[in-house]
Amino acid sequence: MAGNSFGQLFRLTTFGESHGVALGGVIDGCPAGVELDLQMIQEELDRRKPGQSAIVTQRKEPDTVEFFSGVFEGKTTGTPIGFAIRNTNQKSKDYSHIKDSYRPSHADYVYDQKYGFRDYRGGGRSSARETASRVVAGAIAKQLLKDIKITAYVSQVGALKLDKNYNQLDFSVIESNPVRCADMEMASQMEEYIKSIKKEGDTIGGVVTCVIQNVPIGLGEPVFDKLHAKLGEAMLSINAVKGFEYGSGFDGVKMKGSEHNDAYNTDGTTKTNRSGGIQGGISNGMDIYFSVAFKPVATVLQAYDTINKEGEKVTTQGKGRHDPCVVPRAVPIVEAMAALVLADYTLLARSNKI
Repeated sequence: MAGNSFGQLFRLTTFGESHGVALGGVIDGCPAGVELDLQMIQEELDRRKPGQSAIVTQRKEPDTVEFFSGVFEGKTTGTPIGFAIRNTNQKSKDYSHIKDSYRPSHADYVYDQKYGFRDYRGGGRSSARETASRVVAGAIAKQLLKDIKITAYVSQVGALKLDKNYNQLDFSVIESNPVRCADMEMASQMEEYIKSIKKEGDTIGGVVTCVIQNVPIGLGEPVFDKLHAKLGEAMLSINAVKGFEYGSGFDGVKMKGSEHNDAYNTDGTTKTNRSGGIQGGISNGMDIYFSVAFKPVATVLQAYDTINKEGEKVTTQGKGRHDPCVVPRAVPIVEAMAALVLADYTLLARSNKI
């Protein structure tokens, strides 16, 4: 299986399965001397871990990260950083009923067709549990970036959508509600809606919006390595993601060019920011903002029709512990992937100046 690495200079390779012994990763290219707050890294993992509230999967995992290399006396050494997160609460028997059949909209069928074999326990490598490793790496990338601030929040659940611009929201309330919405009134509505969906044995999708502030001018490479293209790749690599837009996004098509253009101030900043902080694939110093759409979780706790390995029609039912809505736990994952991209391009910018 290829495709387990991300990044050029700041490069993460992940390993592990949902119900295996552990998940983990190796970070290659992190500079030496970066002071690491290990508690901050664990706190980022805690934001992603299961069982944190009534509206997420009730799988109980401590998600404690162990570092094996690349860190000494609280600083990075410049050598590969190896780490692991042990699985402690697997219930593989919950998946025995799908050993020989395929869950709709999951990776089950294509894994079997591509590899001729699959780990059906929790989806194996295709499980969103793999993203725990990304959060560890993203937390280290955030500490490398220092002044760059990355903030993500839930802006939509189903049809419930924030109608405010990000600069009208209170980011300080994001971690004070289980949905991780930046508006407490909307957070309450979203929470009740997710609970009602869960009672039905069903799932619902949503949108995570991310804002990156204090980005220097010049990150990104023209043509194939545009900054927004790499951010899109990063976000689309996250499980359940179905869409990515930055700046004015799809709404921009409703505007005329004279309306859409970002006029300059004399200091090089722009009066508006419909470009989303990126022009020509290169950061322009304005805030970068984008949104990521997540589909409803594919596993529903209802009876459904599908096929088995022999191509026969069968009826089965979802079992086990699953998120009724993935977006509350996706917030730190979106931030982590954004941090990996920014760290990589920061190092690339430094190398270009040598």
